[in-house]
Amino acid sequence: MKPICAVVLLAGLLVSPEPLQAANSFARSPNPERMPSFSWDTVPRYMHVRKVTAFTPAEVEYLASFPLVTFEKTTGSKEFGSTEAGTEQAAKAVKRINPSTKILYYRNILVHYPSYHEDRKLEKIKGAFLVDRNGNAKLVRQQVRAYDLSNDEVQAWWLGNAKWVCSSKYIDGLFVDGNIKVLEPGYLRDQIGADKKDAVIQAYHKMMKQLPQALGSDELILANIIRARFDDAGLGYLGYFDGSYIEGFEHEVGRMSRADYVAKGIEAVQTAARSGKIIAFTIGTGKYADTDMDDKSRKTDRKTDSTFQQQLTYKLALFLVCAEKYSYFMLSDGYGVDGGNSRLWMNPLPEYSRPLGPPKGPAQKRGYVYERSFQYADVTLDIENETASIVWKQQ
Repeated sequence: MKPICAVVLLAGLLVSPEPLQAANSFARSPNPERMPSFSWDTVPRYMHVRKVTAFTPAEVEYLASFPLVTFEKTTGSKEFGSTEAGTEQAAKAVKRINPSTKILYYRNILVHYPSYHEDRKLEKIKGAFLVDRNGNAKLVRQQVRAYDLSNDEVQAWWLGNAKWVCSSKYIDGLFVDGNIKVLEPGYLRDQIGADKKDAVIQAYHKMMKQLPQALGSDELILANIIRARFDDAGLGYLGYFDGSYIEGFEHEVGRMSRADYVAKGIEAVQTAARSGKIIAFTIGTGKYADTDMDDKSRKTDRKTDSTFQQQLTYKLALFLVCAEKYSYFMLSDGYGVDGGNSRLWMNPLPEYSRPLGPPKGPAQKRGYVYERSFQYADVTLDIENETASIVWKQQ
C-alpha cells in the first residue's frame, strides 16, 4: 500500500445551512467507467462481508462472482495486522480472479471502530472524540467513541485515510457508513449539546464536499444514506455519492405505520435507482430493525408462521419492485463470516440462478400492493400483510 499523504482540502468552502441544497449543488458528475458491471440475466447481487482472518481460496472464488463487494471493518485485521492491510489483501485476491469486481473500503464517518492502522495517528489528535457533559467519550451504545468531526485535524485524518487506502490499485472506492447517526438531528444532541451537534453536521457536509476531490473521479463512493426516517428519505444527500446502501428498511420511525414507512422507502429507492444511482439493497433475517438508534422495545420479530422461503420471497420481491440498472440484492444473516455462523454465506439459493430478464416497466402500486413483470418473472408484493409471490417463467 502506498505511503499516506496529505489531503488537499478545498479552501474557502462555505457549508450551506440547508444540507439538501448543499448536497444537490455538489452532485458528482456521472462516470460510467467507475460503475460496477450489471446484468438482468439473473438477480443482480451485492456482497458486504468481514472476516478477521484471510479468506480461503474457495471464499475468494465466491467473492469474485459478485460485481460489487464491500469489505467491512476488521477484514483481515488479525491475519494482516490492520483493516487497511486486510482489505487490500482481500481485494488483491479477488482481483486476481475477476478484475472487474468493484471493491469498496469501509469507513464509518462517526463511530470509531478499532483495528485500523491509522488509529495511532488519531490518538495523537487532541479532542478527537465527542464527550458528554460528564467527560464520557463512549457515547455510541455507551460502548464506543464517536469522532468530533468539527475538529479540523480529525477531518484531515479521516479524509487522508480514505485517500491512502483507495489509492491502492486493488480498491475501487469507499463505503461511507454512519451518515444517519450524524444527520439525525436528535442523535447524541442531549449528550453533547445542540451547538456541538450542529457543528458536527456542518463539518460532515464540508467533508462530503471534499471527499470526491480527495479520492479522484475514478473512485466509487457508496453511502448508507437512504432512510425513510428523513422527510425526503435522504434523497437530498445523494448528490455527494454514487449510490446508497439500504438497511433499516422495515423499521418504522416516529408515528408512521410500518406499511407506510416501507412504502416511503420503496418510493425513495425507486427514485434513486431511476436516476442512475447504485442501490446496494441489503435486508436481514430475524428482527425488523437493524439500527441501534431507536427504542429497542419497538424491535419486534417477524411473523412466527413465516418460513424462510416466505421471507426470502418477500424480501426479494421488495428489491424487485425497486430495482433498476445498478441495483443489487443481498439477503443477510450477518456480515461476519468467521466461524461459519452465517447460513447464507456461500449458499447460492436457487432463486439467484433463475433467469430474470429486464423489467417490462416500473412497478404498479394499488394501495399497499405492488406488481411488476420481468421477462421471466412476475412479482406481486403486499407490504401491509408482508406477503409476496414471484412466478418464475420458463426461459
